[in-house]
Amino acid sequence: MGKTVAEKVFSAHSGTDAYAGDFVEAEVDYVMANDITGAPAIEAFNQLGMEPIREKIVLIPDHFVPAKDIASAIQARKLRDFVWKYGIENYFEVGRGGVCHQVMMEQGFAAPGRLIAGADSHTCTYGALGAISVGIGSTEAGVIFATGRMWFRVPQSMRFQVDGEPDPYVEGKDIILRVISEIGVEGARYRSMEFYGSTISLLDVAERMTIANMTTEAGAKCAYVHVDKKTHEYLRGRVRGTYREVSADSDAEYVSDIHIDATELEPQVALPGSPDNVRPVSEVDDHIDQAYIGSCTNGRLEDIRKAAEILRGRKVHPSVRLIVVPSSQRVYEDAIREGLAEIIVEAGGFFSGPTCGACLGGYMGVLGPGEVCISSTNRNFLGRMGDRDSKVYLANPSVVAASAVAGRIVKPEEVLAR
Repeated sequence: MGKTVAEKVFSAHSGTDAYAGDFVEAEVDYVMANDITGAPAIEAFNQLGMEPIREKIVLIPDHFVPAKDIASAIQARKLRDFVWKYGIENYFEVGRGGVCHQVMMEQGFAAPGRLIAGADSHTCTYGALGAISVGIGSTEAGVIFATGRMWFRVPQSMRFQVDGEPDPYVEGKDIILRVISEIGVEGARYRSMEFYGSTISLLDVAERMTIANMTTEAGAKCAYVHVDKKTHEYLRGRVRGTYREVSADSDAEYVSDIHIDATELEPQVALPGSPDNVRPVSEVDDHIDQAYIGSCTNGRLEDIRKAAEILRGRKVHPSVRLIVVPSSQRVYEDAIREGLAEIIVEAGGFFSGPTCGACLGGYMGVLGPGEVCISSTNRNFLGRMGDRDSKVYLANPSVVAASAVAGRIVKPEEVLAR
């Protein structure tokens, strides 16, 4: 019987002939933690009384940085103390890093065939580059700091075939929202989601990252996006070390095989309460108080370019605040060099340095009672971005930017026609 990508990667990293459902102890290529998850991971590591496997550890403060209060400053200091004590080279300080998943991609840690563990739920993102990457707990991360290994149950896999040339302003975000609306927030629980098709081939790596990132919202253990020329071009000059591409066998066994016709899609919007509560943007009409572009989901340079295209020569609605947060220092600098930051500021938006910010209700855009936000982030549960009586809609960056101008949720074409 053939194997899925997940089965092949777990087999290679465990030295076993593994299939879905098997328990394996696998060698991890990299383990990542951030300022929230890193401190408890270090505490778990310290209990083992061992030396860290330095070359495998990547530490990236991002959630509450720059430190928003004394508690977050103390938490971040625990990472720095660990880094200085053990000489951890893969540490990305404020002003030199950004949101952890973006940094892992652009700094060359993620690559086809690799097995990466991250103490953050959206570690699935690296599947956009053909890696098998899984979110883990801080205690598990601490053990990997010391041993370089961890036990896993090999996940079953689901196959998604997405074909057709989508309409303008239909982006990777819309594809994954459509998928989540079909299978639900538990539809891929502890499964690997593999993506193929002519539409996927058309998407740039940034949009593939968005798709892989939000498989977490379907409960996935990991994701995989078909590796092609665009993957290798992205990795050229940035990947660390060598890598070996892994692909599924033609007779691999999947628990489901789902087909999506991208030509039938218009931009999708997840209504408040759940990422699977999705409607076409044409069926959504609500005023907004805030528009937010950023996070590990849609804070990349390509996303900011799309927003700037709509904002150029226009003004943010007087009753709306627009917040744009790049996902890394590199994205921040590139956006300034390209003049994108200037377009956003001239439109009346706020443009900041990289941080997770308001995505998790951390700071810099937290919502008050009754406020409504349209966001390019990944979750819209009650209270996710602030008060439990606030509302969050999820959409792609073009829809977010257009809505910021209109003062309500609209198609990009409605604003561009003015």
